[in-house]
Amino acid sequence: MSKVLIIGAGGVGNVVAHKCAQAREVFSEILLASRNENKCRAIAANVKAATGRDIQTATVDADNVETTVALIKKFQPALLINVALPYQDLPLMDACLHAGIHYVDTANYEPLNYAKFEYSWQWAYQERFKQAGLTALLGSGFDPGVTNVFCAYAQKHLFDEIELIDIMDANAGDHGHHFATNFNPEINIREITQRGRYWERGEWKETDPLSVRQDYEYPVLGSKPSYLLYHEELESLALNIRGLKRIRFFMTFSDKYLTHLRVLENVGMTRIDPVEFQGQQIVPIQFLKALLPDPASLGPRTKGKTCIGCDITGTKDGKKKRIFIYNTCDHQECYREVKSQAISYTTGVPAMLGGAMLATGQWLRPGVWNVEQCDPDPFMDALGKYGLPWQIQELPVAGA
Repeated sequence: MSKVLIIGAGGVGNVVAHKCAQAREVFSEILLASRNENKCRAIAANVKAATGRDIQTATVDADNVETTVALIKKFQPALLINVALPYQDLPLMDACLHAGIHYVDTANYEPLNYAKFEYSWQWAYQERFKQAGLTALLGSGFDPGVTNVFCAYAQKHLFDEIELIDIMDANAGDHGHHFATNFNPEINIREITQRGRYWERGEWKETDPLSVRQDYEYPVLGSKPSYLLYHEELESLALNIRGLKRIRFFMTFSDKYLTHLRVLENVGMTRIDPVEFQGQQIVPIQFLKALLPDPASLGPRTKGKTCIGCDITGTKDGKKKRIFIYNTCDHQECYREVKSQAISYTTGVPAMLGGAMLATGQWLRPGVWNVEQCDPDPFMDALGKYGLPWQIQELPVAGA
């Protein structure tokens, strides 16, 4: 059993705390820390009510390596699960190296001052973690995370060679607001307003934002309009899946959501550069974040389901084959269990599982690794146990 430090007390941090508390055989003690300890205490009270377990809380500035190291040395955990902001990945990795503990996150590093996310900054830590004998596990959320493990599982068990992957992410939940985001508004809007990118035959190709659409038939949900985005798991999977010819990522958006987003873009509210307002510098997207509903508040009112999976085409025993490997999740069921909607739930469960894979030694390997570089089997076995059962649907090859 291991002590675990969780940094971040938003919707995902809430789920990770609940799930670590459920994993009694893995995590002996839990410390939840963020800038706002009151949020941590509220989560701790919910965890106590749901599981009977006490978790400790603390204040931490995740941007400050020195204070994070001090907290780590005081608590002495075996690993840190980072569910704070992507801007904080590098200082938290530095803190883990200084304090000598393992590291897990759910999203790759993104600089604060310009919208660009890629793994190069974190992959550059490979030798430092190797030499320290520590493991850094990158992207252990759902997408990235479970989708990567789905691909690794398909490569190991279902295909001799994989040629095409479309990662499909559908949220058919309804929260009743005119416009809201299901996770941090600043990160969400920065992500979807960038140019689309996908990888094909060794090259990255770009599209205008949300300009490529397909109507995809999702299990349980039916046909949903899905738009091509760039998503970080494409970068690592393009390197780690043998024989791959093309990989893309699609996400569903309603017409109402897209209309609001375009209006906000047109009037400059999605800008990430500071502007002067009444003698002060403000960042429009950060001001917008303050006006939008807190994603953690959406749980009680969100109804419907998610469906996220990988549409994979390749060959097995000399024959063409196509499958959809996926999970569906119900917003209201998630809220009844852990007081969070399904978007937080589907990210928080695999974050805990990534930590469990390290705590139990199953994925422990010095260096910096993306989840698809690890054995998918123990992770896949645990997914259903902790609330994310998966299924495989055979699809017609002609539709690939």
